[in-house]
Amino acid sequence: MHDKASNVIAARPELSAQQAELADRVARNTRKDGLTATVVPGLALIRASAPSQPLPSVYHPCLCVVVQGRKQAQLGEEVFVYDPLHYLVVSMTLPITGQILEATPAQPYLCVRVDIDPALVSELLAQLGPAAPARESTTRALYLARTGAPLLDAVLRLTRLLDTPEEAAVLAPLALREIHYRVLTGELGERLRQLCEVDGPAQRIARAIERLKTHYADALRIEDLAAAAHMSPSSLHQRFKAVTSMSPLQFQKQLRLQEARRLMLSDGLEAAAAGHRVGYESPSQFSREYRRLFGAPPRREIAAVRLSGA
Repeated sequence: MHDKASNVIAARPELSAQQAELADRVARNTRKDGLTATVVPGLALIRASAPSQPLPSVYHPCLCVVVQGRKQAQLGEEVFVYDPLHYLVVSMTLPITGQILEATPAQPYLCVRVDIDPALVSELLAQLGPAAPARESTTRALYLARTGAPLLDAVLRLTRLLDTPEEAAVLAPLALREIHYRVLTGELGERLRQLCEVDGPAQRIARAIERLKTHYADALRIEDLAAAAHMSPSSLHQRFKAVTSMSPLQFQKQLRLQEARRLMLSDGLEAAAAGHRVGYESPSQFSREYRRLFGAPPRREIAAVRLSGA
């Protein structure tokens, strides 16, 4: 697939030139592997010098534009592979398993990540006016679309501002506005539009997700969650699974395990304390579910991560 991507880009000179400059700029602004924050709010750069093992993590609403290499994101049983031909959009907070598929020290995986700003999306929608009525949507809050020259041009102009930070405060909002516009008017922009539909199904699910994020350690009562989302329990369950590929309980479980892992890695908590902190009463249940998600019991998996320096 990487060869296919290279061939297609080479056949479109405008993409080839943009990709080459983007790759150079991302490489120059990432000194080491991992996520690099930038002086531009909402813009981050990602670099990896080798393929990775699958790693569950929580993705917040964002746009990911790969400029070199290849990565996959798994949501439930669905796998989304993105490369320089395709960009990834995550329109709601989701627990996703990511894996870098193609990367070497000579040609590292390079990616530009732009946070999605719901207020900016709403502002653009007010200017764009109403779209044609959408069909009943059961689509995921994660999708791939083909990368085009206009979007790449806006992303490139945004990354150029890393060399002139004194101009970023004025010019970055313009580039970010255009990036959001290109996604909204792209082939799958309707999905992002639905997120800002006042009291629409997508916005109601977004409210349910937000409640789960802030109350992940509490016992889950579907009736309370449905009331917060202004939906019936059965409708909430059906739509929540359509958008996220998992039930609210499964979603909460992943949020709990992700936070427990962060507490162990960043704060040095022992497994039992971390499990209790995120809402587990049984250490054995916590260890069992942690192993199912991360592939090893908490103590062993955290030790392996620290040993690898990840």
